[in-house]
This record gives sequence, C-alpha cells and structure tokens, in this order.
Amino acid sequence: MNKQKIVEQIESIGLVPVVRAASADEAMQAIDAIKAGGVNVLEITMTVPRAIKAIEKVADKYGTEVLVGAGTVLDAETARVCLLAGAQFIVSPALNLATIELCHRYSAPICPGVLTPTEVITAWSAGVDLVKVFPCGSVGGASYVKNLKGPFPQVKMIPTGGVSLTTAADFIKAGAAALGVGTDLVDVKAIREGNADIVTERAKQFVQIVREARA
Repeated sequence: MNKQKIVEQIESIGLVPVVRAASADEAMQAIDAIKAGGVNVLEITMTVPRAIKAIEKVADKYGTEVLVGAGTVLDAETARVCLLAGAQFIVSPALNLATIELCHRYSAPICPGVLTPTEVITAWSAGVDLVKVFPCGSVGGASYVKNLKGPFPQVKMIPTGGVSLTTAADFIKAGAAALGVGTDLVDVKAIREGNADIVTERAKQFVQIVREARA
C-alpha cells in the first residue's frame, strides 16, 4: 500500500489503538479483539516484549486486512527494523529528524510526537504526513488541539494521551484527524481475564463516536 493510501486509511477510521501488552501473544489477542470491533488500524509499541516478532505475526496473519504500525520508535535504526518486519507506518513519542528522514527513504508515513508550535512546524517542514500531539491530556486536551489547529490548519494531528470514550468526540470536533487511544480501548487486563469482548465492544463504541462527531 502506498504512503498516501495508508494516511487515508488512518484518517478514514479515525482511530489508532495503541497496543501495549506484556507479551506478543497478549498483543495478538488484543489485535484480534480490536479487529472484531471494526478497527483495521493499530500500533504495536516497542515496549511490548519481542515487539518486532508481534509486528511480523500481524503482517503475516492479516496481510492487507490490517494496517499495522510500530509505536514508541525512538530512533532511525529501530524504525528501519520495524519497516522490514512489516510495519506500514511509524509512530514516535518525540521528534527525531533522522527517523523522519529514514521513513522518507522507505516511503513510509511517520507520525512523530510533538507538543509545542515550534515542534509542529519543525515536523511539518520536515515533510511528515501526520503529527502525534503528545501527551495531549496533560496540556488541555481537546482545547489544546483546537488552539494548535488555529495557526496550523493544514497539519493533520493525532492527539494521544487523555483520549477516552468521554473525550473522543471533543477531540474530533477540535479538528483531530484521528485519535491515538491507549488503555481506554486496549484493555489488556480484560484480555488477560478472558474478556476480549470488552475490547471489541469499546472498539465499536469509539468507531461510532468518531462517525457521529464528524457528522
């Protein structure tokens, strides 16, 4: 899938579930549950033990059915390994120009972490497709995104941190292109206890909220 199509798919579903699990097996269970809820985009963080293996497994199992990204990518070397393992986009908590350059070389979308207006414009000037506003909940949530969108209407923002079922609609109305959702959707405790359907149900709720907020 080409770069533009990947960005379009992320925007279209409006959600990037962040999978942080204790094992690759647990991550796979979470991914199955998210997919069952109608979300075909997700991010496996590098904090998952053997995360690269998990990315390979998802890419092998689902192929083009699921858009898998690598999250918590801190440097260019890690980004390269993730892309070679089958990750289709890269997400970072911070702004690292060498990582952006590497992703351009592989024609892969990268969503670096930004917080300040200076970081937003630095990322945009480096040619990124999306920016991750992080940690968004700690600096005002939806109102912060709305304030950033004022001077930067052309920048596609994915707020992460503080996104929940109660705040999701506000983030979308504030101008978010998509939402980075962590534990509020990817409840690994529920997965561990054999209640994966809770995650599936939440995925459906998030999809519905995004759809309604856009309408």
